Amino acid sequence: MTDYQRIELGAIDEWRNHYGGFRATTSRDGRRVVDHEVDMQYIGLTANSFIPGEEAGYWHSHAHLEELYVFLTGRGEMGLDDEVVPVGPGTAIRVGQGVMRTWRAVPDSPEPLTWLCIRAGGTELETFPSDATRDEERPSPW
Repeated sequence: MTDYQRIELGAIDEWRNHYGGFRATTSRDGRRVVDHEVDMQYIGLTANSFIPGEEAGYWHSHAHLEELYVFLTGRGEMGLDDEVVPVGPGTAIRVGQGVMRTWRAVPDSPEPLTWLCIRAGGTELETFPSDATRDEERPSPW
């Protein structure tokens, strides 16, 4: 059997309907911890949605993990140590270890701020993946 899992995140405008978090005390509307639903080994993923004016309400940093925030809709801001950085559709922000971070949807955002947060740790990624095996003779299935 092939080692993969498929999950439906649903339409972006439905992400707000999810309620979740890493602990019961920090769960909230608009957060789905995808890596709690599928068997992830080396990466983590959350799907998130803030209504205009909503904010995280806390700062945090990681000692070992790095995170990549990929913003899909809406307008917002990220606090990164002493800087405030605007975010919106198409913005991707990599945040390294030790950087304090927080985020919000600006009050006048025309729609909810939605984003994916990808977490990873462990060893550094190689520039050119040496574990890939190509089969250029195998025909495409379509």
